[in-house]
Formats: sequence, structure tokens, C-alpha cells
Amino acid sequence: MPAVKAAYVCQVCGQTAPKWQGRCHACGSWNSFTPVAASVSQASAVISSSKLLRALKEPQSTPVIRSLAECVGMAEPRWPTGLVEFDRVLGGGVVPGSVILLGGEPGIGKSTLLLQAGERLARQGRTVLYVAGEESAAQVASRAERVGATAERFYLLNRNALTDVFAAVGHLHPDLVLVDSLQTVFDPEVDAPPGSLAQVRQVAVDFVTLAKEAGSAAGSKNGGGSSGPAVLLVGHVTKSGLLAGPKVVEHIVDVVLSFEGEKRSALRLLRATKNRFGSTQEVGIFQMGERGLDPVADPSQTFLGERPKGAPGSVVLAAMEGHRPVMVEVQALVTPAPFGGTPRRLVTGVDPARAGMVLAVLEKRAGLNLATMEVYVNVAGGMLIDEPAADLAIALAVVSGFRSVPVPADMAVAGEIGLTGEVRSINLPERRLAEAARAGFRRLLLPAGNVRRLPLRADIEVEAVGRLEEALGWVER
Repeated sequence: MPAVKAAYVCQVCGQTAPKWQGRCHACGSWNSFTPVAASVSQASAVISSSKLLRALKEPQSTPVIRSLAECVGMAEPRWPTGLVEFDRVLGGGVVPGSVILLGGEPGIGKSTLLLQAGERLARQGRTVLYVAGEESAAQVASRAERVGATAERFYLLNRNALTDVFAAVGHLHPDLVLVDSLQTVFDPEVDAPPGSLAQVRQVAVDFVTLAKEAGSAAGSKNGGGSSGPAVLLVGHVTKSGLLAGPKVVEHIVDVVLSFEGEKRSALRLLRATKNRFGSTQEVGIFQMGERGLDPVADPSQTFLGERPKGAPGSVVLAAMEGHRPVMVEVQALVTPAPFGGTPRRLVTGVDPARAGMVLAVLEKRAGLNLATMEVYVNVAGGMLIDEPAADLAIALAVVSGFRSVPVPADMAVAGEIGLTGEVRSINLPERRLAEAARAGFRRLLLPAGNVRRLPLRADIEVEAVGRLEEALGWVER
């Protein structure tokens, strides 16, 4: 008899535990653990091993084997959607037969992005099937009317059963299947409620099988062989911002996208945390408007459009979002703590730990007395900067606000600050320099280690700094 071990599994993230827990330590969900029975059988392992050995000695069919040299230079066909920022993150467009997982907080605009991408592909002659498992046809139609999604080859299916979805795919032979969302679709053969761990895993595997192995008209007419339609799955996220469900879902799909942004802000960022067909260093920037998501072609102009020139505490940072340079404004406000209480440190848009480190270096190396001062640091426009090159902008903004002396309005900065006060080299200085010149800045403050390798330009002057003290001299000029 096989030994049966009792275990508990979190239905939100798939974390296992030997006994029931009220709160999952992995995703933070409450009352999400359910018991499962795990059978451990040595006999089954022996049977599986014997089957593998028989297949090794007596293969039933010969698989297609190619040399690696024959595969070099092969490229996947792509379907550009026309949403420039969406195509940028995907690596040029949707790859036929690929499976894309899109995650994001509720209300961030995932369904709007799906409708706009599907609409553009449908207008190019592709057949698109939208599986709406969360909303009624009237709700989807209302959003489609708002964004102008009225293409004839764009079809809607209001079903949650996987059998109905596959039947519709077999009838339409679509090029693209949009599933909103993965947690609402269920396989009738799996004895578990929709959204549970078992259902999410099985449904994801079934959609991957559909895209990779099911022959369709889309694969044959686009040179994709026997590949099925491209599938775009919407996934829920946990309280910590991670994709809900077992990690196996992220492993088996081809692309994992994250849609981010503040609900109270119109700015939306699309990132790729996994991409088998392109880089994960690209970021797509959108702005939510009345007609849906509008790609932001010039993010630097968007972030600096309302910058107060000549104001103390304002510094422009030449930041990098992946391989994309973006000019953003870093603001700092330094004011005495009221009634001699404990001063506050509030940071928005940059890493609070790095901002605290920069403040400590300013006190120790630059002699600033910030112990009795409240410090507020903010990246204007709602942008989230997660790179060490923001250190120099934070330091200059804090010193400028502390001394009430503005930084030159035509100067941008970028640099990492070490604990000993040195300004360390950063990555991709050439792209930062080109973007600063394009945005109209006349000077760029960079680490000395980067300046030595940069070519001279006539439209912008590069200032080299090796120590924090040298950089702070610009606040006094």
C-alpha cells in the first residue's frame, strides 16, 4: 500500500505546509490553506522507470532531430499589434503559437489593454476570440465602445468551461485567443472549484497544449507549422503584487508581463519579467485616457512638462528603464521637525533604503545636520526608479532643499554614491547623454569613470565628478 502523507497547500500561491496555517507566509493570504493527500508510492516510481527504459530501448517513433547549426538564424514570425509600447515589450509583436501571461492589480487596465491589442490585430485581418469569464457581454461591449473596438473579426465568448472555449476555438480557428481571466476558466474533468490550485494549473497546461500542439488554420497560413493560436492569459495578483497561482504557470508560458501603475495616476507601465522571444529590459509606458490606453511616445517630455525651473529641491535625473532612457524630476523638501519631535523620512518613487543611505552619507561625508530635519523625497509623475544611478539626484535635491539654493535648470545628473562618498560609474551613459541632449539640457553631471569613455558632443557639455563633495559644489554656484 502506498504511504499517504497529509499536507496543506495555499490555494493562492501554491505554498505547501506540513500543517494548517491561518496566514500564508509566502503571499500573505488568510485562510487559504486546504488539505491534500499526497501518495508516495515506490511501486509507481518503478513502473514509470520501466516504461522509460522500454521507450529508450524500443522507441515507437523517431522524433525529428536537427543539428544546432541548422537552427541558427531561424526567427519566429511576429504580428505587430500597432500599440507601439506593447510591441516594444514583446520584442516586436505577438509570436504565433506563443502563450503570454499578463498580471496586474484589479482596475489597472488589463482588460482595456487586451481589447485594444485584439482590436488592432483584428483590423489587420487576424481572427481574435475574447473569452470573458468575469464580465457580461454588455460590460465588455461598453468598454469596447469606449476604446473603439468594433472590428468585424473580433469575437466574444461568455463561457467559463474549458470545453466551451476549445469548441469555439475549433469552430473559429482564431489567430489570437484572449482569456480574461485564467482564474475564472475551469476544466470540468478536474474535481476542484474555479480558481483553485488544481484548476489554475490544469487550465494553464491545457492552453499551452492548445497553442503548441493543436493544428489550426492560423499556424498553417502563417508558416507556423502545426502550432495553434497565440494565447494571452490575464492572471490575478496577490496582496504582495505577485501573480496568483502556482509558479508552474509562470514556468510553462513563454512571456510573463506585469502591468503596473497607481490607480489615481494616469501613468501605466508594462514590463516583461520573462520573455522567450525578446529582452526583459524593455518597458512600455502608457497613459490612461477617455479612449483607453495611449502609448507615451516621449516620456521625458511627459514627466518634465510641469517642472518648476529654478526651484530649490528640484533635480532632473537621467534614468534608465531597462534599455530606455527617461528624464524624470526628483524633488526633495527639507524642513525642521515640529516641536523637536522625531523627524520623518518619507520617500516616494525611489528605494527608501537607498534614500536613507544617501542621507547618512550626506551627514557623515558632507557635514549636513539632517538629524533634526524632516526629509521628503518624491519622483514627480508617479514614476518608480529602481536603480543606483538615482543616488546623485537624491543627494543634490536634498542639499538644494536644505540650503534653499536651486540647481542649474539646464543640468541633469546621474550617478551612484558609495558609503565613502565616492561617485561610482553607472551603466549605459551614452544613452543617458543622448536623451539629455535631445530633451534640451546643456549639461550632464556624470561619474568621472564614465566621462573618460564618452565621446565629445557639441550640443551638450559633460561634467565629471569623482566625489560627493565635488557634486555638491554645483548647489552653491
